[in-house]
Amino acid sequence: MSTQKTPLYEIYKEYHGKTIDFGGWELPVQFSGIKSEHEAVRTKAGLFDVSHMGEIEVKGRGALPYLQKMMTNDVSKVKDHACQYTAMCYEDGGTVDDLVLYKRSDDDFLLVVNASNIEKDYEWLKKHQSEDVEIINVSSDYAQLAIQGPKAEEITQKLTKQDLSEITFFKFREGIQLAEKDVLISRTGYTGEDGFEIYCKPEDAADLWKALLEAGQEEGIEPCGLGARDTLRFEARLALYGQELTKDITPIEAGIGFAVKPDKEADFFGKRVLKEQKENGPKRKLVGLEMIDKGIPRTDYEVYKNNEKIGFVTTGTQSPTLKKNVGLAIIDAQYKALDTEVEVQVRKRRLKAKVVATPFYKRS
Repeated sequence: MSTQKTPLYEIYKEYHGKTIDFGGWELPVQFSGIKSEHEAVRTKAGLFDVSHMGEIEVKGRGALPYLQKMMTNDVSKVKDHACQYTAMCYEDGGTVDDLVLYKRSDDDFLLVVNASNIEKDYEWLKKHQSEDVEIINVSSDYAQLAIQGPKAEEITQKLTKQDLSEITFFKFREGIQLAEKDVLISRTGYTGEDGFEIYCKPEDAADLWKALLEAGQEEGIEPCGLGARDTLRFEARLALYGQELTKDITPIEAGIGFAVKPDKEADFFGKRVLKEQKENGPKRKLVGLEMIDKGIPRTDYEVYKNNEKIGFVTTGTQSPTLKKNVGLAIIDAQYKALDTEVEVQVRKRRLKAKVVATPFYKRS
């Protein structure tokens, strides 16, 4: 099967983008280098092409009650022009996907889902569709750019008359003119920094990409790839589907219990299991690990205590900000206490590590 390409694929070359296959998409892993891109986002600004993300519209009179049944969070609490982080679960509490929901009105929602889950999510939503709801996969109607970092607002503001400070965290506005293109702008982000997501027509993406990089030249903006996106979200302990969340890992185990509201009236998929885990604590838990011995805890490496396997690493790297070898791991909850010593199987050796607090990085 051939890989899919975003509308920006042709201009990656201009910026020396090195591409890889990511969930069936040919996307840039880096431009100047993961560490310098990571640093740019933490101190100045970085621009990401996230056009591979999926967009699904849910419309109609029954949209709100339907979404209350499908989502773990309480959708009735979301105001118009606001976003909400939520998850969809199977009956056993395992995760279908984590996503951001955009509310236009009680009968008009936009769901922004993970690229590798677009088809699966759409089929899951369609399977449980109620009569008074329309579900449309509009992914091909949108390209998406993300500008992240402390200078993101300053740079983006140069290209629009809209006062961007009015778009506060987890809010969005539509019909905004940005560099003379019609866009939807939201302020959510996946890096632990401030910034915006810009949804535009696919044919406008390249012009907006160039306009933002030009506008941010003085501020030191850099084009960024998936490598830096991963190290940034990891330091901020933001879950990645397929690693911290899977069909076998519940939102409670993955530490996103804040997006699960078992006390809402609506019966939703996985409610019984998730309610029990929330009340009594899950048997396994996502924790932070810091290596004591020299070595990097990589995804799927096994974690041991007293020669017994107690879990596995979901993501791990050398943190560009902390300059330490750290990881996130799902382990038996009895070992979750801070400073608990464990061992990580790194190839043929078991190396010492300890449980540490997360997120590894928090914006001051």
